[in-house]
Amino acid sequence: MPAVDKLLLEEALQDSPQNEMCLATQQLSKQLLAYEKQNFALGKGDEEVISTLHYFSKVVDELNILHSELAKQLADTMVLPIIQFREKDLTEVSTLKDLFGLASNEHDLSMAKYSRLPKRRENEKLKTEVVKEVANARRKQHLSSLQYYCALNALQYRKRIAMMEPMLGYAQGQINFFKKGAEMFSKRMDSFLSPVSNMVQSIQGELDAEADAMRVSQQDLLSINESVYTPDSDVTSPAINRNLIQKAGYLNLRNKTGLVTTTWDRLYFFTQGGNLMCQPRGAVAGGLIQDLDNCSVMAVDCEDRRYCLQITTPTGKSGITLQAESKKEYEEWICAINNISRQIYLTDNPEAVAIKLNQTALQAVTPITSFGKKHESLCPSFHCSQNVKNMEMESDKIIPKELSTKPNCTELIAPGTPIQFDMVLPATEFLDQNRGGRRTNPFGESEDKNDEEDSLLQQMFVVRFLGSMAVQSDDTNEVIYEAMRQVLAARAIHNIFRTTESHLMVTTKSLRLIDPQTQVTRTTFELASVTQFAAHQDNKRLIGFVVRVTESLGEESMSANIFESNTEGEKICYAISLGKEIIEAQKDPEALAQLMMSMPLTNDGKFKLLNDQSEDGAIPEERGEESEA
Repeated sequence: MPAVDKLLLEEALQDSPQNEMCLATQQLSKQLLAYEKQNFALGKGDEEVISTLHYFSKVVDELNILHSELAKQLADTMVLPIIQFREKDLTEVSTLKDLFGLASNEHDLSMAKYSRLPKRRENEKLKTEVVKEVANARRKQHLSSLQYYCALNALQYRKRIAMMEPMLGYAQGQINFFKKGAEMFSKRMDSFLSPVSNMVQSIQGELDAEADAMRVSQQDLLSINESVYTPDSDVTSPAINRNLIQKAGYLNLRNKTGLVTTTWDRLYFFTQGGNLMCQPRGAVAGGLIQDLDNCSVMAVDCEDRRYCLQITTPTGKSGITLQAESKKEYEEWICAINNISRQIYLTDNPEAVAIKLNQTALQAVTPITSFGKKHESLCPSFHCSQNVKNMEMESDKIIPKELSTKPNCTELIAPGTPIQFDMVLPATEFLDQNRGGRRTNPFGESEDKNDEEDSLLQQMFVVRFLGSMAVQSDDTNEVIYEAMRQVLAARAIHNIFRTTESHLMVTTKSLRLIDPQTQVTRTTFELASVTQFAAHQDNKRLIGFVVRVTESLGEESMSANIFESNTEGEKICYAISLGKEIIEAQKDPEALAQLMMSMPLTNDGKFKLLNDQSEDGAIPEERGEESEA
């Protein structure tokens, strides 16, 4: 008989499918309860699903109880009889077979001894012993064969019982399981499963509709022009949205890897409130890169790359450098960062505020003949109220009070007047232009040094040139305010954020712009030609003055020059006014002496500004303030 192996049914039952089902239902119940804790990035409308899954979790727990009872019943009525059949009946037959084999071997050995008895010399004693041994062997073999064949005959019946009894227990266990399940869930689950089925069908309908819409969108995208996929395809006239208060897209971030080596990483950037966020590829969420409140952004030339921009912190420290992939993205990022830096996103209607500010900036450089329309479009920071704020200085003679009536804006500045944003030349260009006409000192010393030493007033300020434009009148300070408004608006529209820093030296003879590195004079304005000067009413760091010069043909021209200073513009106005007073006082020695007694002087006998922290015309130390242009 072949070796007794496990039956396939027994192997299947010993794998404990019902026990595994119990464990599986327990894990399923826990997973259903944990569904609401899962963080799905595309989670939408899961409240109803979560409540339904909670109910299903209770149902699964009750089903788990039924599965446990079913597993126990199957173990008693199905698995146990099979094990008994294998361990008792089959093992017994196998053992009897082995005993029969041993008895047969002993009989063969005794018969071999009996066959070798001698014929001539018979030994009765030996013969008797061998015959007795053969008889015992035959009796043992006969007994073992009877037991073996009886066990085989009984096995013919037991095998049928062993196959039917487990299946009977399996069927009874399943019937009891289904009966209890029907009694427990049939009535209660019908009212629950029906709406759940309807909900699933509704979601499937929404999915089918969304899939159809996506197929139509894909067909539309595939049928469009190939220029859509071309980067910077509309470089000539891109449609730029300047009213953005949030922006997202891919940019290249410049990272320093050494003293002179850099790398550019393409990352996904987006704005969130007043913060610039970055999300690397594969990351679950974005991280903070830069706080944009009160920051400034400007176009920069970096490593011969196009469309580079740099964000500067409010303290003047250079921040991150980014590169956009097209001109449209480049300008929209600059506009969006500018809008966010003004904290427009904190207003009730940020979109409307951004549109209004950009419309105001656009109208500032658009010729308008009607003063009424022009007045309505003015930015609140450049309000033209009839009560103009005068500078609150110790001397009331600095700037005379303006008239209560305002002139027409078109009378101050002609519509369409061009604006120069780069009137101040770099020191190297200035030296190249004057190399043939006048002698320059190789050590950077100016030829006007003697004039400075003779001047009773020497005061230096750190300024940045914003722009200049021709004006038609210098009778009122309103011309300076209008020039400020138009220069700043034009810079915002054309995304001109780069400024040139200079040192403004105020003396009793002139206003000189000096290169801070080479100390070379960039340009000079005669103090006598300065007819109007004023600081902005709201932004105290903005300063402007009107210069009247005589052309070669004898005609006079006027131009307004706008600057931004690191200190308050009223101090520069006070220094200019003081210089003019000194010029007038120098005509009368008594008046000059009285003026010198009433004003503080420096150690070398020069006039000193009131409430000024810099001494003897020293350069202020704080240069890190950010440009508000």
